[in-house]
Amino acid sequence: MFVDQVKVSLLAGRGGNGAVSFRREAGVPRGGPDGGHGGRGGSVILLTDPGLNSLSFFRFHPINKAKSGAPGEGGNRSGKQGADLTLRVPVGTVVKDAASGEILRDLIKPDERYTAAAGGRGGRGNASFARATHQAPREHTPGQPGEERELILELKLIADAGLIGFPNVGKSTLITRISAARPVIADYPFTTLIPYLGVVDAGRDESFVVADIPGLIEGAHLGQGLGIQFLKHVERTKVLVHLIDISPYSGRDPVRDFRVIMKELEAFNPELARRPQVIVANKIDLLGEDRSRLTAVRRLASRRKIPFVAISAIKSEGVMALKSLLAEAIAGRRAEEAKAAAKP
Repeated sequence: MFVDQVKVSLLAGRGGNGAVSFRREAGVPRGGPDGGHGGRGGSVILLTDPGLNSLSFFRFHPINKAKSGAPGEGGNRSGKQGADLTLRVPVGTVVKDAASGEILRDLIKPDERYTAAAGGRGGRGNASFARATHQAPREHTPGQPGEERELILELKLIADAGLIGFPNVGKSTLITRISAARPVIADYPFTTLIPYLGVVDAGRDESFVVADIPGLIEGAHLGQGLGIQFLKHVERTKVLVHLIDISPYSGRDPVRDFRVIMKELEAFNPELARRPQVIVANKIDLLGEDRSRLTAVRRLASRRKIPFVAISAIKSEGVMALKSLLAEAIAGRRAEEAKAAAKP
């Protein structure tokens, strides 16, 4: 089950109470205080796991609680600390406060740890209150409660390239031709209901990750179709790949399709419209003698100065040229990001 947004309640463990105790030893008529401190409560920690690609665990475990610390004991023995609770999440998980919507942490690195709810501090035992003028203290402090947090966990897939376009333009077929991903393919709208990731071998020990984003339609930024549910997965991609159906059987204008998708990207996040892009005209095997639709899309790409390639995903025609084009575009984007990160 693919789940990319959940609301969770996290409860850190309470600290153990400090102890009140006095030594009782033979030959020591008035033993001093020896009450130990309580143990710290366990924290709730989020840990990114590169092997996960869904938040489905939290669908069935919305409440997660760490262990409390043990109380202190006599003999100046501190209580045992409560065990931390480590919850694994996919790389790309955004942690938000459920009440305010504030982003608390963006977990984009493998094996990254974030303490989402800190355990309570243990109480002080009476031994720590002993003074020269106060040799038999009975004071102690209780353990502090752990943090209780209500959070929204939102997964945004991390990919180098994102395949976008209307339903049934051939995104799922294309990703099966360039990677080992195997999404469901059928001849009806919204066949793909979850994003798929595929690793593409670009040769010379180079590779990149492509995301098959479920089909977008006009009004997607308002939630039409699959809308906002999947537009967010485009936000992390380095290069946007517009896949356009240019066959005469689609019943749509391919140039208008491109403009509609661009409008939806702009409305959802204006920065997306400025992301590096590639235009891919698909289904050239169905054109026949009339090449006007292909020409219109090629001219569109030329006017906008966007790299262009024509393919037939189902027949693997032009796929190698597309892989080379994407590898080049992604390498350029990675170099730009590295240069920006190096600036003081």
